Amino acid sequence: MWGMAPAEFAQAQTSRTGLVFSPACLLHAPPPDHPESPERLRALLRRLEEDGLSGRLAQIPPREATDDDLHLCHTRAYLAAVQKDIARRAPMLSTGDTHLSPHADASARAAAGAAMAAADAVLSGSVRNAFAAVRPPGHHATLSRGMGFCLYNNVAIAARHARRAWGVDRILIADWDVHHGNGTQDIFYDDPSVFFFSTHQAPWYPGTGWPDETGEGPARGTTLNCPFPAGAGRREILGAFRRRLAPAMERFRPELVLISAGFDSRRGDPLGLLRLCDEDFHILTEIVMEIADQWAHGRLVSVLEGGYSLEGMPAAAAAHLRALMGLRQP
Repeated sequence: MWGMAPAEFAQAQTSRTGLVFSPACLLHAPPPDHPESPERLRALLRRLEEDGLSGRLAQIPPREATDDDLHLCHTRAYLAAVQKDIARRAPMLSTGDTHLSPHADASARAAAGAAMAAADAVLSGSVRNAFAAVRPPGHHATLSRGMGFCLYNNVAIAARHARRAWGVDRILIADWDVHHGNGTQDIFYDDPSVFFFSTHQAPWYPGTGWPDETGEGPARGTTLNCPFPAGAGRREILGAFRRRLAPAMERFRPELVLISAGFDSRRGDPLGLLRLCDEDFHILTEIVMEIADQWAHGRLVSVLEGGYSLEGMPAAAAAHLRALMGLRQP
């Protein structure tokens, strides 16, 4: 059910929202008690079935990221280090706090490829917007370092792919994960074609994302961080999207909008202390969709990042998808 041939996908273009999922994303198996487990995606897919959403989504055929795709955002030396660490059966990535398994690279390549496939579907006009249900997450992976459960930076690779393959000149990446997307910021810190916006808990892992981090050189002013203390929720985070991001986009005018959709900013997540609820993610999505509608012809791609409650993450992600589909939150 979760795979669809390109011809079948072409017949499903009446759906305005697409979903891309690769079974290869389930292969990576950290230790049994690790929060970033394959069960995260299984729980999400079950929730979409139970809520009657999966059958209303256009299923986008997945693809795998090649070395050339990964080199858009990662150095050759880093990719070689990943292969070496996996080959010697290292339990952890040598560059940071990311557990490895024999299939870690396969799952990470599938995740990056799925993000690119979602971008292709949106930019080709096959769907209006799309959600990539992927793991492992990616937004902590820098040019030369994997960390924080991440190997390859899925949303960054999708952005660079959109520029390379489709000639997109201005891209917004909005990140509402509880953790700052330091890798995404690092990759685009001197690239004026990408505007990176983040709301996150601070001080918290990875210790970056302060307001004075705004970009450098020609990209000065295209990084906008809004850190909040533990306990922050709807008022602070929705306020930042409305009062900080929306006005900034009046100047930047993105041609494509990407979301690093981390649902560990939901209340009750075991790895975060922010207090968003499911309805808040529905509203956040609508705010970002308004930006996409105004400047990018509605073109929006969302990529799953964190979210480690097996009940909370699927519920929040379902609310997010309802908004993308134009459905009200019950």
